[in-house]
Amino acid sequence: MSGQAGRPRIPAAALAVLLGGVSAALHLGKLPPAVPALQASLGIDLVEAGFLLSLVQVASMTLGLLVGLAADTIGLRRSMLAGLVVLTVASLLGGAAGTGLGGGGAHAVQWLLVLRAVEGVGFLLAVMPGPGLIRALTPPGADKAALGLWGAYMPLGVALALLLGPALIAWGGWVDWWWALSAMSAGAALWLWIVVPADRLRPAAAGPASGGWMSRLRATVGARAPWLVALTFAVYSSQWMAVIGFLPAIYAGAGVPAAWNAVLTALAAAMNIVGNVAGGRWLQRGVAPERLLQLGFLTMALGGVAAFAQMGQGADALGLPPVLRYIAVCAFSLGGGMVPATLFLLGVRLAPGPSTVSTTVGLMQQASSLGQFLAPPAVAWLAHRVGGWHWTWTATLACSLVGMAIARRLGRIRPAAEMA
Repeated sequence: MSGQAGRPRIPAAALAVLLGGVSAALHLGKLPPAVPALQASLGIDLVEAGFLLSLVQVASMTLGLLVGLAADTIGLRRSMLAGLVVLTVASLLGGAAGTGLGGGGAHAVQWLLVLRAVEGVGFLLAVMPGPGLIRALTPPGADKAALGLWGAYMPLGVALALLLGPALIAWGGWVDWWWALSAMSAGAALWLWIVVPADRLRPAAAGPASGGWMSRLRATVGARAPWLVALTFAVYSSQWMAVIGFLPAIYAGAGVPAAWNAVLTALAAAMNIVGNVAGGRWLQRGVAPERLLQLGFLTMALGGVAAFAQMGQGADALGLPPVLRYIAVCAFSLGGGMVPATLFLLGVRLAPGPSTVSTTVGLMQQASSLGQFLAPPAVAWLAHRVGGWHWTWTATLACSLVGMAIARRLGRIRPAAEMA
C-alpha cells in the first residue's frame, strides 16, 4: 500500500466542480435567513414565504429525472455551466426586482416567485452532472474521497447560507444578499469554464445505454439499482431535513436566544459535512458501501431516539439533558453524512451505463426532493397531534430501518460494468 505521499490528489478541475455544487446549494439555502427582511420590505405573508421556500423543491421533485437526462444529452460540463449561468442571472434579476425595477410591491413578489422556480431548474442543471464529472476528472485512487466531498455540497452550502446570510442582510439588505450570491455563482462558472476540459463526444460503443435519450431513459427506469439508490436517498434526506429544518422552531420554543439558535442549527447542519468527508475516506480505504450505509442509518436511528424520546410531558418529562440531546442531534447529522457520500458513489457505480450517470443522479435528486417535501409536514402534523416533538424519533427510526433494509439489497447488486 502506498504512503500518504503516493496517494493521488484530487485535481483542481474536480474542486471546481465541487465549488459549483456549493454555490448552487447557497442559492437553495439563501431564502430562510432572508424571510424576515422580505416580509419587512415587500410585505409578503407566510403563505408566500412558504411558496418561495418550496418552489425549488417542487422543481427538483418534478423535473429531476428529466434534467438529469438533459445533462447526459448536452454534456456534463455544458449542463453545469448552463445551470450556474441560470442561477447567476435569476439571482441578479431577483435583486433588481427588489430595487423596484420590476414594479415594486406585489409585482416584485410575483417576480421573485417566478425567478425562484427558474432557480430550481438552474440548481438541477448545475448539480446533476457533478458526480459524473468528478468521476471523469479524478484519478482512480482518489475518486471515492472526491465523491465523498461532493456529497457535502448541500449541507456546506446550506450551512454557509445560514451563517453568512443574516450578517450580510443586516449590513446591506436582502437585495445585496441576492447579488452577492449571483457574483458567487458567476465566479464558480468562470473557474469551471477555465479548468474543466470541454465535453468530448461519446464513443459509439459506450454500451447499451449510450443511444438516444429515450433509450437512456428506458435503461435507467428499467433497472432495479437506480430505484433502490433513489429510495435510500429519499429516506435519508427526508428525516435529515425534518430534524434540521425544525431545529430553529424547536429551540425558539425552548427559549433559546435567536443568535444562539442560528449558530446551533448551522453547527448541527455542518456536522453532516464531517460525515460526508469521513464516509469518502472510509470508502477510499476499502470499507464496503453497504456497511457504511448500515452504520450511517444506525447512527441516525440512535441519535434520533436519544434527541427526542422522553417519558411524559411538561416539567415531569423524563429524557436526556438538553446538552446531551444536542450532542445526539449532531451525531444524527454526522452519521447521516456518510449516507449521501456512499450513495453518490453507488449512483455512479450502479448506473446502467456511463451515459446514464446524470440520469440516475436525477432520479436520486427527484426522490430526495419528494422526501424533503413530504416529511417535514408529516413530522409537524405528528408534533401537533401529540403536543410536542417527543415522538419525532418514531419517524426517524422508521426511515432508518427502511434505509438499512435497502442497504442490504444494494450490497447484493453487481455493477453493470462488472457484469459486462
